[in-house]
Amino acid sequence: MSYRKLGRNSAARKALFTSILTSFFRYGRIETTEAKAKELRKFAENLITLAKRGDLSARRQAIAELADEDVVRKLFDEIAGKYADRQGGYTRILKLGVRRGDAAPMVIIELV
Repeated sequence: MSYRKLGRNSAARKALFTSILTSFFRYGRIETTEAKAKELRKFAENLITLAKRGDLSARRQAIAELADEDVVRKLFDEIAGKYADRQGGYTRILKLGVRRGDAAPMVIIELV
């Protein structure tokens, strides 16, 4: 399985995605770089599928991935119910253009 390293070691990358996933599920949409958003999509869709299962084991797995238990509660109670009859494709990436400082391609990733 290949993945983007994003110029970070494994611990920094795990911390980055824990933080970014927590913000994503808290607000429903975030603005980030295209590379981070494409990588975030994999984690987010797996967590939504996990939340659709809804059992205690799935909840504990989600708590291990996310930084905030309130966000896990929102994921299981609100977001999973919203996508109960959907078979995938829970996120959308909208391109914004380039960032002024370093010309990195910026996007908005949001829940569909």
